[in-house]
Amino acid sequence: MCRKFLLMCIAGALHMPWTDASAVTQVGNSPILQTTARSGVGTGSRQIALVIGNSDSGAIPPGNATNDARSMGALLASLGFEVSVLTDGTPQQMQQALAAFHARLAGGGVGLFYFAGHGLQVGSETILVPRGVDGRSPASLLVNGIDLGSVLAAMSTPRADKTNLVILDTCLQSPFHSADAEEPGLPLPEQTFIAYATAPGGFAADGIGHGAYTRALLRALAQAPQRDIDTMIRDVERVVRADTGGEQRPWAVSSLARGFRFARYPGSSAARSTNSELASATIVSLRSRGIMPKDSSEQYELTFWDSIKNSNYASDYEAYLKAYPNGRFAALAKARIERLQAAASTAAPGAAPGPAPSAPPAASKAQAATPQPGHAVAASTAAAEHQHAASAMVATPAPAPAPTPVAVAPKAPDKSAANSPAAGESKDCAACPVMVSLPAGSFTMGSNSGDISERPPHHVTIGAPFAIGKYAVTVEQWNACAAANACPKLSGENGPGTNAPARDLSWDEVQQYVKWLGKMTGKPYRLPTEAEWEYAARGGTATTYWWGEQMRKGNTNCKGCGDPWHDERPENVGTFAANPYGLYDMGGNVWQWVSDCWHSSYKDAPADGHAWDAPGCDMRVIRGGSWREGADYMLVSTRFKYSESVRQSQNGFRVAKDLK
Repeated sequence: MCRKFLLMCIAGALHMPWTDASAVTQVGNSPILQTTARSGVGTGSRQIALVIGNSDSGAIPPGNATNDARSMGALLASLGFEVSVLTDGTPQQMQQALAAFHARLAGGGVGLFYFAGHGLQVGSETILVPRGVDGRSPASLLVNGIDLGSVLAAMSTPRADKTNLVILDTCLQSPFHSADAEEPGLPLPEQTFIAYATAPGGFAADGIGHGAYTRALLRALAQAPQRDIDTMIRDVERVVRADTGGEQRPWAVSSLARGFRFARYPGSSAARSTNSELASATIVSLRSRGIMPKDSSEQYELTFWDSIKNSNYASDYEAYLKAYPNGRFAALAKARIERLQAAASTAAPGAAPGPAPSAPPAASKAQAATPQPGHAVAASTAAAEHQHAASAMVATPAPAPAPTPVAVAPKAPDKSAANSPAAGESKDCAACPVMVSLPAGSFTMGSNSGDISERPPHHVTIGAPFAIGKYAVTVEQWNACAAANACPKLSGENGPGTNAPARDLSWDEVQQYVKWLGKMTGKPYRLPTEAEWEYAARGGTATTYWWGEQMRKGNTNCKGCGDPWHDERPENVGTFAANPYGLYDMGGNVWQWVSDCWHSSYKDAPADGHAWDAPGCDMRVIRGGSWREGADYMLVSTRFKYSESVRQSQNGFRVAKDLK
């Protein structure tokens, strides 16, 4: 994939204030980009810094990368830089920040780019991972990641006193094992210095409050910034190797002809405070700043291909070829790119599009998860649907149309079984979900053996009984809301079956359904909290799966977990066995939205079962895995996140209800 970053086209529109220390640019209600004014005595040359820290991941100790960015921003401001700090930036926000950075550099002077967070290496290319990018989707990492080439392009503008400094506190491991790690091979612009926290193919460690590399760099800048940058970075490298017992080996490349030295400003309080808060060299996680798959290398390539094989975006296939230039599907990927390009070139410019297809083409998770470079930004559900439709019109002769659904789903219960309550169950209207009442109780939530986001395990008490859906909400039940004009119509991803789980739904759209259901019945319907969901999923057990410690075929709808299984769609609700509480599909079939805001661990999580929210939250928790994931996602503790305003074909939900 060759990402085209249209810097000049959007720089003017994205111009931001750079002289007011309190200036904040907002997306929605969430401050994401703050600008710190230059302070102290001038150096004769402007110095401009863009500092980004993305801690939005379960693999990075909570807040570490954002702490890195804020500390680095404050210290650089004390050294005379005009500093912009972006924390937990989405792909669009990172691109906007780079465009504004590019525009500011046109005035001349030193440009410094700093990034802390997840990263990876694909061949000779370094990829920086934005907030919200789905680490389970290989294509998403490449399609939505920000490559180092885009950063260097933003800093390449000809200017007086030009010097470029790039500092990357991120891993350089490759999850794509066929793309062997090699030294980054991008042409190094003149008068440019790049400092990497680790060697090619290596990892970057985290300590208490800061990354190991950033901690060493902050101390060096605070103590003696006037040294030549080559000398300073070599000292930082020695400290990091010592702190990590030689496990992490930073390196740097340079084309500096004039050299560069930072300048200390008199009476810098930022430098003194930074120095005092970095006393500990304790390493808490050696492999924390890179995304590595749970799957084996062979399985990961299959996961990659499965996630894009029905896509109508050439960029998805280009991403596959970048990761696997000689992969088993390389020839097919090239053929699909050629067909998509041929289809696009034959579309007459300005011609009215033909009739819209009855169902939008399947898009990869990379396309659905986050706004993408090179495509219209899905700022809302409506915009996302428009993007799907527009793509379908351009690429009508799709190279891999979605498979035709099988006429009869094996073992599927009939409609009455899925919609009629049994003893101890309730149903508030003909179109309402069947609800199962659960008692109050206590359980241990989370796991020490799973992903870091599932830690620490903690005791939770559900203080009052509540009811939860026996099944995920079905297509038929959603359509009742759509018929009342209270919910949007389901996308073509859902197919014709009425007893299948409703899916390809955003969290925001699910809220519309819950509101309609409550208004129609007069009952307090809502989404379950994350704690309620896990309490219900465990069914009174404390094992890895609700049925025991080992995967057993036929208990859940997931890849490799037994028949019936079809790659193209989930099964009808209730096809597999119920857990001890009589609830179906609490693992597999579709991911299920819950009410909580995403937090990267359970540190400080509520212990009373209530929803864990956060101001300005736009990333929500999904639970349970889907039919397209493998057995290692079916654990009752598995959790993940998704943007609340974005549809995804594997995401559905079930409802909960308070009991008076």
